[in-house]
Amino acid sequence: MPRATSDAKLLIQSLTKAYAATPTNLKIIDLYVICAVATALMQVAYMGLVGSFPFNSFLSGVLSCIGTAVLAVCLRIQVNKDNKEFKDLPPERAFADFILCNLVLHLVIMNFLG
Repeated sequence: MPRATSDAKLLIQSLTKAYAATPTNLKIIDLYVICAVATALMQVAYMGLVGSFPFNSFLSGVLSCIGTAVLAVCLRIQVNKDNKEFKDLPPERAFADFILCNLVLHLVIMNFLG
């Protein structure tokens, strides 16, 4: 068992070292994704404790959080300088796509609420 513990510590140290080299704008997007997923998990926990009487409201909230997180991951992929697939795409265009897709997502979510 001590071997597994030392391997886990080594893995965590190497991941921490590699993540320290990540640009700040990507770290901010990562925090945004974590916040969106945490909000969705809190909504699921609340529904489990209290109940899901307005079920469409619960679905709207969770799908809004998860949809926003997915769009943010897409933004992170497009803005990442190491990704060669989107090297010709300027970051401003990627951010504009993110904003437009979020607008469409939330209009659909508002329509689903009724």
